[in-house]
Amino acid sequence: MSRLSRYNKIIFISTTAFLAVFLFSGCSNDSTETNIKSQSKTFKGSSCTGDCSGHKAGYDWAEKKGITDPSDCGGNSDSFVEGCKSYAREQ
Repeated sequence: MSRLSRYNKIIFISTTAFLAVFLFSGCSNDSTETNIKSQSKTFKGSSCTGDCSGHKAGYDWAEKKGITDPSDCGGNSDSFVEGCKSYAREQ
């Protein structure tokens, strides 16, 4: 292998490594987290994380079961319970 082609390979590998480090190390989730927090969603007055699907499921379940007393709402998911209680309070 000639000295020039070895030099070109070293330059190529060094440049590729530099670009990879530059592109991937500068990423920060801070601005993404700020944007997510500023776009907080609510469901019937309760704050949601994500798409409010837990609240919606609890609300739909309470409607299907005819729940009218918030104390009848229970479960392992806070968002589900909040959705259920939202329905019961409306009744």
